[in-house]
This record gives sequence, C-alpha cells and structure tokens, in this order.
Amino acid sequence: MELRPLPIAAERPVSPDPAKPLDPERAALREAAQGFEAIMVRRMLESARAGSFAEDTPLTGGGMKQFQAMRDENLADIASQTGTFGLARSIEQQLSQHLEGNRGT
Repeated sequence: MELRPLPIAAERPVSPDPAKPLDPERAALREAAQGFEAIMVRRMLESARAGSFAEDTPLTGGGMKQFQAMRDENLADIASQTGTFGLARSIEQQLSQHLEGNRGT
C-alpha cells in the first residue's frame, strides 16, 4: 500500500511568486496563521489526551505528562510550519485579500 500526502498538504503554495520573497505584511500574516494553527493542534491533542482512562503509575506520572506536553507542542509547531492540516494556509489565503498590496489597485 502506497502512502501519499493529503491533497490539501500537497497544494500549499509558498507565496504568490516563489522567486519573489514575501513582503513584511504577508510574512507576518503567515507567521500569525501558523501560530494559530499550532494552538489549534495543541488544543486538539490536549483534548484527545484528556479522554484517557489510564491510571497514574510510575510510567504515566508527572514526568511522562510533561514529556507528552512538550512532544505535543513540538508536533503542533512542525504541523503548522509544514502545512500538514492546511489550516494556516487557508487562513493566510483568506486574510491576504485584505492586505494593502492586494486591494484592487
């Protein structure tokens, strides 16, 4: 069985013109959109872990919970920067229409 990336992840554009660097407003928008996606992924993982029925044992105590939280934060940051879920890309596309450079001039 061949694993292929989800279509939404494969379609993510880097910028309107990949050869041209992003202007400061667009770069700030991208960073904010990625930050929002990272928060959403963290919350999703946190909610998924809250449903666990595991008892606190030496292997599932405070140290393990702290490690899981750090791992989840790292995963959320990576997912938002690589466009795994596509939320940041969608937010950026929608909000970029309201930037100064894109206002019908």
